[in-house]
This record gives sequence, C-alpha cells and structure tokens, in this order.
Amino acid sequence: MLRWMGLAGASLVGYYVWAKVSFWLRERKFRKSYGTEEPPWKIGFLPFGLDIFSVIMWHFEHQVLPEWARQEYEKYGNTYNVSMLGSRSVATIEPRNIQAVLTSQFKDFGIGPPRIGSFAPLLGKGIFSIDGRGWEHSRALLRPQFARDQITQLENMEEHIKILVDCIPTDGTAIDLQVLFFELTIDTATHFLFGESCETLLHRRNVLRGNVNEIPAGNKFASAFDLSQRHIINRYRLRNFYYLHNPKEFKEANKTCHEFVDKYVYRAIEMHKRGKLYETEKAEKKRYVFLEEIAKETQDPVVLRDALTNILLAGRDTTASLLSFVFFLLVRHPEVEKKLRAAIKQDFGEADDAELLTFAQLKSCKYLRWVIDETLRLYPSVPFNVRAPFEDTTLPLGGGPDGKSPIFVPKGTPIEYSVYSMHRRTDIWGPDANWFRPERWGEPRNREGFGNFEFLPFNGGPRICLGQQFALTEASYAIVRLFQHFKRFENAEFNPFIKLNATLTMCVGGKGVQVKCYKD
Repeated sequence: MLRWMGLAGASLVGYYVWAKVSFWLRERKFRKSYGTEEPPWKIGFLPFGLDIFSVIMWHFEHQVLPEWARQEYEKYGNTYNVSMLGSRSVATIEPRNIQAVLTSQFKDFGIGPPRIGSFAPLLGKGIFSIDGRGWEHSRALLRPQFARDQITQLENMEEHIKILVDCIPTDGTAIDLQVLFFELTIDTATHFLFGESCETLLHRRNVLRGNVNEIPAGNKFASAFDLSQRHIINRYRLRNFYYLHNPKEFKEANKTCHEFVDKYVYRAIEMHKRGKLYETEKAEKKRYVFLEEIAKETQDPVVLRDALTNILLAGRDTTASLLSFVFFLLVRHPEVEKKLRAAIKQDFGEADDAELLTFAQLKSCKYLRWVIDETLRLYPSVPFNVRAPFEDTTLPLGGGPDGKSPIFVPKGTPIEYSVYSMHRRTDIWGPDANWFRPERWGEPRNREGFGNFEFLPFNGGPRICLGQQFALTEASYAIVRLFQHFKRFENAEFNPFIKLNATLTMCVGGKGVQVKCYKD
C-alpha cells in the first residue's frame, strides 16, 4: 500500500515538474519570437486563490461587483494575471487586447468550456453557448431575421406600451419601473419570437383591476427564466468546476422554460408540415413571426428551441436593463431630463399619436441617442465577458513595467474583460468618466490607439450583437412614449449608493428604479 502511495506521489510530483518545464519552454519561445513580457499578478494568500474567490462572491452577493472590479484595475493595471481556483486567467480593459480577441485574432479564441458547460442546461447549443462550426451555423440561421424590415416594425410595441402605462400610478405613488420594464420586454420579445405575447403586463393590469387571481404560464416562465440565470452565473463563477452546482431548483427552472418554448416550437413545426407557414406570404401585409421564419429553414425542435431561448435572453434582459438605467439616471439628473423632454417635444410632439414615431425619426433624435449611449457607457447591459484561446497565443498589451509589451497567453487561459471598467477609463473619457453627461457624445475625445473598441455595449467583431438595432429601437420608442404620457418623473429613492445586480446581464439592484410619475 505504501509502495503504491509512494508511486502515486512521485507521479504527481513528476507531472507537476513536467508541466512547469513545459510551460517555461513555451513561454520562452514566445518571448523570443514576439517579445512578450509578463503582466502583473494578483495572487491570493490561501491555496487555490480561495480568498480571491470568496471576495468576488461577497461583492457579487452585495451587488457591488462591477465597481469593485473597476477598482482592482486601478490597483493592478489595465491588464493583469489572476490565480484562482487552481487556474490562471487574464483580466484586461485594454481596447487593443479586446479588439484582438474579438476581431484580428478571432479564430484563435472561443467562449471556453466553462461558459459552454455553465450555460448549456438552459441555452443548449445556441449562439451564446457554443463555439466553432456550431456557432457559425446558428449565427447563419439567425442573421437574416434581424434585417431592417423586421426591426423597424413598431406596431406591436404600442400595444404593450399602453398596457404598461395603465400599470403606472399617476397620483405620486412610487413604483419600481424596472419590474415593469422586464415585463414589457418579455412581452414584446415573445410577441416578436412566437407571434403572441406571454402577457405578463396584461396579467399585472388585470390584478390591479381585481379581475384575475390565477398566475398564467407566461409569468411562471418569466420567473423560471430569472431563476435559471441566477444559477448559471453561480455555475460559471466556479470556472472548471461549474458542474458541482446543479441543484434541483435549477433543473426544474430549465424544464419550465423549455416546456414553455417547446409549445410554440412544435406548433410551428406542425404548421410547416401542413404548409401553413407559406400561406401568410400571400397576404397583403404579412405578420412577421421570428419562429415561423426560422422554422422554414429547419424543423429540428432542439435547434429551434435553443435559438429562441438565446434570442429571448438577449431581447428581454438587455433592453429592460437599458430602460431601467435610463430612468434611474434621468430622475437623478433633472437637467438632462429637461433637455431630453425638449428634444422629444421638438421631434415628436406631445400628442398621443404613436403613428408619428418611425424608425428613422427615432434614430435621428440626436439627444435621445446621446442619453442612451451615455447610459450604455456607464451601465453596459453585459458588464463582463470572457474568451479563451484554442492554442498558445499573445495579446498586444499588458506586459513589462509600463504595460506596453505583448503578453503570452497559454492555451485555455480565460481572458476576462470588463466593459464596465473600460467605459470608465479617464484616459479615454476624461476626468469626469464616472459622471452621467450625455453631451460628451457631441464632443471630441481621445481615440488614439484604441481601434474604436473603447465603447462596446453590444460587443464587437463577428459575434457582435445581432439585435443591436432592435434593442435601440425598442428602448427609444418606450422612452419617447413614456415622456409623451407623463409630464414629469421624480426620484422616489434617495440612497446615493447604487447597487448593481450583475448576473448574465446587469440591472439596477437594491430597490430597483423607484420613480413617481405625473401626468400634469
């Protein structure tokens, strides 16, 4: 027995020595060929960096993780190594590094096994949870569906906005607008994807009017969708050990989500078999339904479900968080609200006439776009992202005492980039980088050496967000219509310390977006 234990121990020591020597040889090769140098290190005091992991989880639970991460960059530099849970990762907010990962070296990087494994139980093999040829196929299936003709159709929005307005008290009673925005966007997203809304806002209005007591399937789905995402982010934080977090609650939430989507998927497949999907093309004004269009390309129910679930995640959460942060900031900056109200009045009038709002008009309202861009700069919907190289490679910046030399990145090393932190760099955005000031978008700024990758609210390169224009159009429409319905908004929550609920996407934490809305 002791002999076998000795052999096992010797084998482990031998493997450790071999791995260290192998790494040293690979690193030396890159140093000679590319002039790479090592970036600063962040190393914990406990084995496997367990103290770093516990600090991250503490800040996550207390909804201050994005700001803590920004302060870590101030301490260690714009690019540094982290040792945690037995593995190394690279943290960076250098636009040139992010540009390399997303564009010039795109084929060298994927999203990595931990993310694929963490996301798969809910998202399957969709565009957010797959690499390689599978991703290319999924992207090719979805791209045509985001042509301008589809994203500029606004008639469905008005129906849901009217219900939203009915759910907002006008007597000065405070309400959390964020809750309503998440219900609005899941209603509009399911309407766009499935051809019918899950009607969470309608249920809310009915409850307010005393008409309904039973919770509809759409509300159960929305709750399960939120719950699943919270478990996914807990899985992902465990890195290579993501599989250790797989509670029954998570499995049941995924089952609820899949059953809800499958109902529409199998209906579309049946319509395709009967030729019903093509009959509507002969109509004078074809009603666009995302699912029906992609069901013409494939009838694989799993492929369809994965595609819809991924788009639903992006279509609901990002737009809802953008709207929430817009109003969170506006009620705290009345001078900006006043300017925006004047711009909306000038471009769209005050009349309750939704037909005046078109895609072109919304896009041309300059100050509205400045407000949205400034909100996305300070509070990007996806504050963190990650990639991992398929083979040993380099990144352009971060090495050496001045951080100007390229760095060696071993195969499989996670590259974690914080868009939230990059958007607040003072050398890019000026000394007031942490302040909400939409006017900065009409002023010149330092762009030298950043490759136009210093502003990435929708990612970049081949994996840039397909629904970018859809989200911006929907958010713009909702903002204009709410300004037309209500004459003023007031802040109803005066805690100066913002909480940030950062899971797969980021929204306002704490008490949400507490606002008083007035019609006079």
